[in-house]
Amino acid sequence: MVVDQLGRSFKSLRISLLDSCNFACLYCTDDDLANHQNLKSKLSVSTLLKTVSNLNKILNLKAVRLTGGEPLLYPHLDEVILGLIEMGINNVKITSNGFLLAKKAKNLRQAGLKEINISLDAIDHHIFNQITRRDKLNDVLNGIDAALNQGLSVKLNTVIMKGINENQIIPLLHYAKSKNIVIRFLEVMEMGHLHHQKENFLYTQNQILTQIAKYFNFDALPRHASATANYWKTTCGLSFGIIANSTTPFCGDCDRLRLDYNGNIYGCLSVNNPISLINSDSNLDYESKLQDALKQKQTLNFTGSNLSMMKIGG
Repeated sequence: MVVDQLGRSFKSLRISLLDSCNFACLYCTDDDLANHQNLKSKLSVSTLLKTVSNLNKILNLKAVRLTGGEPLLYPHLDEVILGLIEMGINNVKITSNGFLLAKKAKNLRQAGLKEINISLDAIDHHIFNQITRRDKLNDVLNGIDAALNQGLSVKLNTVIMKGINENQIIPLLHYAKSKNIVIRFLEVMEMGHLHHQKENFLYTQNQILTQIAKYFNFDALPRHASATANYWKTTCGLSFGIIANSTTPFCGDCDRLRLDYNGNIYGCLSVNNPISLINSDSNLDYESKLQDALKQKQTLNFTGSNLSMMKIGG
């Protein structure tokens, strides 16, 4: 059995399908990236699905989340979703920037997708452009509407950066309320070019709650085991969450495993030591490498890495 001294195992798999994105968000990259997109994953679809199947036989996964880069750029996305569902993993989710969603929501739903998280860091055009370096807010909003019209469950993810978009918290809450969807605010993660620079941009959970309390009355909801977010519900029925990996870390019961587009697994974002599953051909080999990945998990605090989130998945 793959389990560590804290009783942690892997039940949620996050797959980074490719390291390319059509946005260039400030918290993810210090480069515009417009001229060096690479849409080719180094794993074939068959190899990817075989790898996940081998992991699932050992771990009995509860959920798989497809990320990137931007997963909607991945040319075989529908095939991957279908393949995951056919192997018995019904809880398949995607995290996306939403830019291409209006065009793809119907096909994703037909492939079996039920849930999507969409990054939306501002409802103001100027601030959205400043963060993403793309004038594509209307496309994202249209994508959200398309997903809802297809019956997909939608959550919003908003990374709050001090001095840049903390004034978007209340407008985004009102937007989420108007669409009857859950929004989660994220503290900045010290990954990639922000490693050791987090404090320049960190807007904490307490600061977020203080701002929301000026406009809404709310009560805390119980935290579910292994959840990344803490949740609250307002008296008007709006649920919102905060992913506070810096000030309220959730390492102690983390059950997430990451698989990148090269066939490497990572037990924690804080450890930039890939463990290759390529050429692994037995359960014993997989189990040994999964135990190594478990050893990467932090006991108490998330410490970050110089590895970009675009390389390992959001």
